[in-house]
Amino acid sequence: MNPTLSSLIDLQLKGFKVYEKNLTLPPAQQPLLAAQIFNRRDYYKVLWLESTCVLRYAHHRLELDGSYLFFANPHIPYSLELRTNRLHAYACLFTEEFVKGADRSESRHQSPLFKLPAPQADYVRGIFQKMLAEQAGDYPFKGDLMRTYVQLLIHEALHLQPADPIFQPQNAATRLTALFLEQLERQFPIELPSQQLPLKTPQEFADRLAVQVNHLNKAVKQVTGKPTSAHLAGRILDEAKALLQHTDWSVASIGYCLGFEYPTYFNTFFKKHTGVTPLSLRHKA
Repeated sequence: MNPTLSSLIDLQLKGFKVYEKNLTLPPAQQPLLAAQIFNRRDYYKVLWLESTCVLRYAHHRLELDGSYLFFANPHIPYSLELRTNRLHAYACLFTEEFVKGADRSESRHQSPLFKLPAPQADYVRGIFQKMLAEQAGDYPFKGDLMRTYVQLLIHEALHLQPADPIFQPQNAATRLTALFLEQLERQFPIELPSQQLPLKTPQEFADRLAVQVNHLNKAVKQVTGKPTSAHLAGRILDEAKALLQHTDWSVASIGYCLGFEYPTYFNTFFKKHTGVTPLSLRHKA
């Protein structure tokens, strides 16, 4: 291959991205913040987190407070709930092809979370800072270098013992709530105007999970403090805002995708929760 062409391909860093988030936001924006920062579920991911939060990984619920190194993969669902308005995080995302044949992925699957003492936290943070600097640079072989940095993160994790106790025993309500939240998140994002949510009501979720709807509502309210309908409405609202701001689809098409039979129903729902109409939000954006 032509050396110049090879360098250009390497400089693109296809299948890799690293970024930093160091934010303080009002408490009301905490769930939105976490959803925005960690919304890509189709990549492998290495996170350095410094915050107080709840991490849900598969059917596990983890209370985090301090510095952690977390490995996520697209085959196991996870979510992050902030318990504070302060978050400092580094994240690198990469496809399987980017590190294919070179990573110890089995270690990430078995021990996904590692508590970082101060020296290790500083070292890991330094690796992410080096990746950020290289990503912005013009080194012709940065792809190889980034793969090396990912390997350093993996081997640093292998030196550490998994956070203990990492997985807390769960009761039936917690397990059912985790399944509900996983089913809810699987429906997003909406990618085509012809796509429609398969599950739009608490009853439909209960049917999918083979439980009584009252039992589902009680479990979700007990674990999260919010009823099933509130979670569903909130997630639909988030997707509606994203589609209004980032697509040119008509309001009627967006409402149809999100399960509203008539545009007037969608307008009423949106204004009830935001105080403005869908078109008003689009125009402001």
